[in-house]
Amino acid sequence: MQIRDLPYSDPGDPDVRSGPRFLVWLGRQQLTGQLKSLCWGLLHHCAIAGLPLAVGLAVQAVIDRSGRGLAVAGVLLVALGVLIALGDTMLHRTAVTNWITAAARVQQLLARRTAELGSALTRRVAAGEVVAVSTGDVEKIGWFVEALSRFLAAATALVLICVGLVLYLPSLGVLVAVATPVLALTVLPLLPRATHRADLQREKAGRATELASDTVAGLRVLRGIGGEELFLGRYRRASQEVRKAAVHSARMWALISAIQVFLPGVLLISLVWYGATLARDGRIDVGQLVTVYSAATLMLFPLRNVEEIAMAYSFSRPSAQRAVRVLSLRRGTQPPTADVTAAPRGDLYDPVTGLMAPQGLFTAVVCGDPDEAGRLAERLGGHAGAGPAKDAAAASAPSVLLGGVPLDELPLDAARAAVLVQDKDPVLLSGTLRELLDVPSSGGVTAEDALTAARCGDVLDALAQASVDTDGDPMNTRITERGRSLSGGQRQRLALARSLVTDPEALVLDEPTSAVDSHTEASVAAGIEELRRGRTTVAFASSPLLLDLADRVVLLHEGTVVAAGTHRELLRDEPRYRAVVTRETETEAEAETATEAEARERILAAEGPHQVPAAHTARTVEEFEERA
Repeated sequence: MQIRDLPYSDPGDPDVRSGPRFLVWLGRQQLTGQLKSLCWGLLHHCAIAGLPLAVGLAVQAVIDRSGRGLAVAGVLLVALGVLIALGDTMLHRTAVTNWITAAARVQQLLARRTAELGSALTRRVAAGEVVAVSTGDVEKIGWFVEALSRFLAAATALVLICVGLVLYLPSLGVLVAVATPVLALTVLPLLPRATHRADLQREKAGRATELASDTVAGLRVLRGIGGEELFLGRYRRASQEVRKAAVHSARMWALISAIQVFLPGVLLISLVWYGATLARDGRIDVGQLVTVYSAATLMLFPLRNVEEIAMAYSFSRPSAQRAVRVLSLRRGTQPPTADVTAAPRGDLYDPVTGLMAPQGLFTAVVCGDPDEAGRLAERLGGHAGAGPAKDAAAASAPSVLLGGVPLDELPLDAARAAVLVQDKDPVLLSGTLRELLDVPSSGGVTAEDALTAARCGDVLDALAQASVDTDGDPMNTRITERGRSLSGGQRQRLALARSLVTDPEALVLDEPTSAVDSHTEASVAAGIEELRRGRTTVAFASSPLLLDLADRVVLLHEGTVVAAGTHRELLRDEPRYRAVVTRETETEAEAETATEAEARERILAAEGPHQVPAAHTARTVEEFEERA
């Protein structure tokens, strides 16, 4: 795989049982690139190892006063120089390619899982952790793959050089061959402690990233309540903890580096002392001593790769573990098994709460707990495990049914085409309005119809006035990131128009009119009802203006449907519904009950001792309340 061939058509199915297993799987996927790096690395290191031989031949040729030998040594040095340059260039090229392609593979896997889970992802993993995994952690994982390429080549070259020295000059080659693994393995006892310190640093850095992400996301609210200094202080303390952990970790790595400088120095001193003794006794030539000493000196370079791979693994292992925590999440409890060619049709039913949204009707759901309403909206979208990951009951709950077909058993594309959920805080991506509304759809609703139904006339006027190079066409006007140039109500209506354009079989809206005024809310509710007539629509709301237009209203209390009917029926007969919709307190409910009793007493006193019809009593009570 070359960089120009990215992205992958299929990034693969990762091993998410643990962080190390994920790194092994990733290395296997990069096998071709690793073999290329190994070959070029061997060429590079073996060419470097050949330099002492050429230098030794040159020294010996000078001692023997052999011009031919000196010429051969010169030609060999030039050839080795060319091979070193070629090998180093290609090793760097292939290693960096492995880094980039591995990071791209991980990013594609994360993007695929994010698209599959939708907004349920942030209910199960902190948003700051997702940001950390998709940025810094991906870089650390790619670094390990790149360091592995260099390490494999260096380790193989060390083995070949040691074998060559033993064959070339056994008296000194055996000393180098025995000392080399000792130099490489001496730091191993220190690696667990260094890894633990690196893990602690990464954990604290992740917390600081989460805190920064959450602070930026809620910056407007913090400014409104004057909480900037409080959160700034929290981030400052978290940042100092990260600094202290980084210094603590760096001390251990400095010790490892110092050992890898000290021990090779001891080896070289021992080698020179022993080799000089042998040369003085005439048992070896001076050129042979120079060759072995130069080879031992150049071996220190590939030994550095041992430290690099250890450091890369210690930093990439916690990063891989965090990536695995995201990649191991699944859309539902069952893999897709239903074989469908078209989106199923029928009633939308949730077996957990008992909510039934009949096909073709506008169903409104009233719930006093906004968080509970949000979780139910996610469930209706096919996320059976929506909610915190630690909630085992939510994760094992049965799937929502559409026309009797469990959504979790549908392929993801079919499930998304069947049921679309718009949460209470939809995101507008940057781009033109035309690009914003260019989403997969059935084609039954045009962008103009959707904008009209969402009552976006004032939004279009504002975009037309803001356009500079689009000839006043609001469809070609660019919208800033998250629609920050628009008001909250305008962003909400544009997001609603985008949802209406898709024209799914079942549309679930969570508080679609919470950011607009009463007049606009009534108009938007009428537009939704008109455009979606004959299509299944579920709206979570507590506004009487929207509830009064719904064909059917359902009251959800403590996770269960407790009442269903029209808005007026529930307002008259269900106190719990009336408390949510009218924001009625317990004291107000008691006062209302006393008012009704007082009205009945006055009616009985005015009519005399004879029986008053119940219907007449109810009507009179309503009239009395209106007059009151």
